[in-house]
Parts: sequence; C-alpha cells; structure tokens
Amino acid sequence: MEEFIQTGPVLKNQFTEDELLKSYLKFRLPEKIFNDVFLNLSRFGERVVTDILKSAEEAEKHPPLHVPYNPWGKRIDEIQTARGWQELHAVSAEEELVSLGYTRRYQHYSRTVQFAKLYLFHPSSAFYSCPLAMTDGAAKLIEIYGDEELKQNSFMHLVSTHPETFWVSAQWMTERSGGSDVSGTETIARQENGVWRLYGTKWFCSAVNAQMCMLLARVEDEKGETIKGSRGLSLFYVELQNPEEKENYEILRLKDKLGTNALPSAEVKLKGLKAKMVGHQGEGVKNIASMFNVTRLYNSVTSVAAFRRFLVLAEDYASKRIAFKKTINEHPLTALIFARAKADFHASFHLTFLVSELAGFEERFEEQNHFSLTHEEIKKLLRLLTPVVKLYTAKKVINWSSELLEVFGGAGYIEDTGIPRLLRDNQVFPLWEGTTNVLSLDLLRAMTKDGSFAILIKMIEKKCAGIHSTDLKAEVRILLSALNQLKAIVKEASEESEVIMEGKARDLAFSIGNLASAVHMLEYCDSPHADKKSKMILKYFLEKNPVHVESFDLDAWEKVKKMI
Repeated sequence: MEEFIQTGPVLKNQFTEDELLKSYLKFRLPEKIFNDVFLNLSRFGERVVTDILKSAEEAEKHPPLHVPYNPWGKRIDEIQTARGWQELHAVSAEEELVSLGYTRRYQHYSRTVQFAKLYLFHPSSAFYSCPLAMTDGAAKLIEIYGDEELKQNSFMHLVSTHPETFWVSAQWMTERSGGSDVSGTETIARQENGVWRLYGTKWFCSAVNAQMCMLLARVEDEKGETIKGSRGLSLFYVELQNPEEKENYEILRLKDKLGTNALPSAEVKLKGLKAKMVGHQGEGVKNIASMFNVTRLYNSVTSVAAFRRFLVLAEDYASKRIAFKKTINEHPLTALIFARAKADFHASFHLTFLVSELAGFEERFEEQNHFSLTHEEIKKLLRLLTPVVKLYTAKKVINWSSELLEVFGGAGYIEDTGIPRLLRDNQVFPLWEGTTNVLSLDLLRAMTKDGSFAILIKMIEKKCAGIHSTDLKAEVRILLSALNQLKAIVKEASEESEVIMEGKARDLAFSIGNLASAVHMLEYCDSPHADKKSKMILKYFLEKNPVHVESFDLDAWEKVKKMI
C-alpha cells in the first residue's frame, strides 16, 4: 500500500488570482490608469510568489546579528543582515514602493495604486514593509515640515528608485517611560556649539540599521531645564550611517521578539548624537500626526494583505485535505468559518482602500470628488477614520489568524510549514502605531474636536442615496437603519460623563469601521465591475448587526472597578 503524503498549500500569481483586487481597481481607477498599472501588477503578482518570496525566506532563515565590537575591541555596533534582506531593499526601490506615493503620476489615485502594490508585496517581504512605512512617513514629514536642505537631499533618497541611492528611515519614538504615551519621553536635545545633540535611551527601534531616523526629544535650555508633557517635545532628524557620528550612539541589544524576526529591532542609547530640528520647537507631537496618518495606513494595508495570505493558504489546503471521505471545505462548519472570514476580509479590504482614497484626495484635492466633500472635510474624515482602520484591520487579522490556523490541524502547529510564523508575525499589528485602546481614545478626540463624525454621516448618507441597483435597496435600508442607531448611541453617550464615553470607545470604533466598510462595499457592488461573490458577501456581512455597543453606565463602571 502506497504511503499517504499530504499535499501542502500552493501560492499562485497574487494579482491575477485576486478577483477582489482586480475588480476593485477596475471599479475605482480611470480606464487609462487601470490599463497602465494592470501589466505592472500582473508581473509583480508573479514576483511576490517567486524571487521576492525566496528573498524573504532567506531573510527569515538568517535573522539579523548584532556585532558590538571588532576583533580588536573597538566598538562598531554593526548589524549584519541576510542577503535576502538586502535584496528586498533593492526590490523596494526598483518597484517604486515608496516613490509611487510622491511622484503622484496617477494624481489622487497614486496612493490607491501604491497601496495595491504594497498589499501584494507585504506577505512575501519578511516585514520589509515596516521600514517602508517609516520611510514613507519620514518623506511625508520632510515634504511638509522639512527645510530646503532636507527636501533636496534626504527626501530625494527616500523616494529614490535606485537601490544604491534609496534610503530607508527608522522611527525612534518608544521609551521605557511610555510607549504610545509619548508625553513620557525623556530623551534630551541640547545645543552644543550651535549643534543639536541628543541624549537618552530609545527602548524599541525597528530598522535600526536604517540610513536615517525621525525621533522626539525635549529641548533643554541653558539652565538645563525642560518643558514637561507633550508640549515640550520637538521633532528631530538624524543620519545614522555618518562615520563621524557612530560613536555618538550605541546599540545596546537586538530585541528578542515574538515574531518579525527578520526585522532588526534594537534598544539604542544616544550619547550626543548630532540632530537637526524639523518644524518648530515644541510642536513635535503635532508634527508626527502627519507621519502617523501614513504609518497607520501602512499597518492597515499590511494587516489586510496578511489576512488574505492566511486565507488563501487555508482555502487551498482545505480544498486538498480529505477528512471523513470529503475535502474539509465541504464540511458545513469549515465552510461557515470561511464565509465569516471572507466577510470580515472584504470589510477590512474596503475600509482600508476607502481610507487610502481619502489620503490620495487629501494630497491631491479635486473639487469634484466622489465623496462630495470639501478639502477640509476630507482632512477631518481622514483624522476620524485613520485610527479606526488601523485598529479594525489589526484586530480582524489576528483573530482570524488564530481561527484559520485550525484549518491546518496539527500541521498548523509545525514550524517548518511556515504557518506558526504567520500567527506570530500577525500579532504585531495591534501593537504597532498604537494599541486598540489608544486608538479608540484617539477616535474619541477626533469625534469631539471638529465635527468629523457628522462628516462621516454625511458621506454615508450621500453614498447610500446614490445607489442605483434595485438588488441593493434592502442593504441600503439596513445600512441607514444601523447609521441611525449609531447616531442615537453617540448622542446619548456624549451627554453622559467622560468615563461612559471612554467605556464605549472600542465598540464605537468597530461599529464605525463596520458602517464605513459597508458603504464602500455597497458602492462597489453597485458598479458593473464588482466580482460575482461580493454582493453575497455584502448581504451576509449586513445580516449581522453592524452596530454593537455594549451598555455601559456608572453602575457598570463601579462593578468593573471592583472586579479588578
């Protein structure tokens, strides 16, 4: 009797096999732009499962190594990375993964095209997408706040399409005293002979071998005094590969992490590192908001990309694995898992690309836009939805990663299948760029600050009014009913105490994410380009109440406090 050998999952061209991405781009992009990018994405979709994936696998097998001293005892703090990691750097430049957002040859669609490409790249990148996020964020900061020297030099490196001149940027914000709460920053900026010098310890620094970095520090006056809190922080730029500065910072250790192990992350001590202030003194936190809009969107795109990769592998495996005389995807419980996963995946995809479109219009505004919003309204809506899209997609991918791993049974627990690494890696998404709670509070600030929630309502109602298909009228009614429900909840919560509003913040964030996703799915399904399954998925998604905010009052708060 022939011994049974299970066939593992197989990846095909990640663009041509992705009906949602292809049809979505055809729906959203003008025909000329779609035709221009189609062949490029088709070619790239093949690369991410061939040579790029091989580079990533090589980088994963040979994680970075910190060499603190040379053989003669001189401190060198060299970070050795795998050949595959260096190849991913070259790919990122040649494939314009950052520069696409800044050449803007596709006008306000440039971010949509760029993020479509990032979406294909990330699952085969060994998390090289992380340095790219920080690079794009730094480019945005310099574009807005940089002086002419930074714009003519560093910025051009960040958007270069040549591997030899392409720079990546790091983002050193986290300190022991506070993660997301940057008000606890202790790093000091001191002027010495007319030059800013930085002193302190940055606790978590990804892409520690980058060519440059952006960080926050407190300016110390001549008396050695600093301003406490967020208003005392300023933004600084430093070059890390300058031989004259190598002795002015020390890599204490590489971080031993749960996942993302090909990515060099370290703890760094600053010992008088030369820096350049970016923007105005004391406005560092305000300035980095522009960077967070970019890096949080990267987090969202890569979360959705990771979600799809896990889903594709699980679906392929389920179509091959036989249990109880039929493939496991024919069993009702497994089929139900895939249906639920696909509904959340489609919602995450649409929410992410909705926000990417807003980002594109914010950068290249046109009076006539399909949001029917002014430039100022788009900025406010982006401020509202950026924390939502980041927390929403991050939570969806990690929750479904755990569920989809079960599809593989015991094989999903075996390291050399590659499945456990996907689970570990995806756990980082809810942590980077602000945890779920931090982002929920960020949402509340946006809702109460500038009327952005009213703008969201206006957009949803306007888009619902523009739906033409009679097949979707029931879905329009469900969505508008859910919107009215959310409006009532927000109104009631806003009349309560701050504690009550905060207690409902997470549920509000996910409910807003559901409604924003649904309206974008609805608009897409109303077009002739929607793929066949999308209408069914939209209907399935809306069958579950998209608004779910648990009751929370002062009595409930007192009970919670006693429980902990």
